[in-house]
Amino acid sequence: MADEPDEWSADPRRDGLAAFAAVEDDRAGSHPGVRHVRALGTMYRFDVHHPGDVDTYPDRQRQEVRGMRGADGRERRIAEGETWRFAWSWYLPGALRATTAFTHVQQFFASVPGGGPGGGPVLVTSLRRRGGRDLLELNAIRSGVVVGAAGLGPLQGRWIGVVIEARFATAPHGRVHWTITAGGPDGAGDAVVDVERGGLDLRPGAAGVSPKWGVYRSLKDPARLGDAHLLIKDLRARRVRHFG
Repeated sequence: MADEPDEWSADPRRDGLAAFAAVEDDRAGSHPGVRHVRALGTMYRFDVHHPGDVDTYPDRQRQEVRGMRGADGRERRIAEGETWRFAWSWYLPGALRATTAFTHVQQFFASVPGGGPGGGPVLVTSLRRRGGRDLLELNAIRSGVVVGAAGLGPLQGRWIGVVIEARFATAPHGRVHWTITAGGPDGAGDAVVDVERGGLDLRPGAAGVSPKWGVYRSLKDPARLGDAHLLIKDLRARRVRHFG
């Protein structure tokens, strides 16, 4: 992919939702007349409603964007062996609660040609309730490894900064470095999470890996579900030649 662009950013004012390859806003048409994914000023906003919103898979909800669309209109997907550094600022309100089932707020998704079977998430960031604790965690799905986690409560209701640098490769060559900062303006400040893990299976699908942002959650923990939203801004990514 030598001729492919190696940098990407999403500016709500400049690009709107055209920065992404796809917008997955109420795919089932369960909440007609409502826009769940919007570009608002300097940020993107994702809204999810419960009860009400249901995906085409009726046991879950999905309001997400997917993929990096370049200035030429083409989607840039990540290929085997490439290392990319993604950064953004997040605002996770208290109403968006951790659940015992899945609540993903960011994914790296491996695809196969034509969208057939064999694809799936490679890395996911989730709001997970484990042992009575609410956590923000990064999970390397194919390796069955929780790369790192932090208490969710102190990270909600404020801007936090997120950086994920990952080498998307077959085990044992997959590697990820995850950093979260908080305490300063727009998510800058002290590191709350700073963890690196190697030996992972982060292989792309035959059609490459695409990032996803938004809310993708199961309906199987209804007591912890309600209307919620999240905000994201300062989205940017670049390919790096050497990990770290």
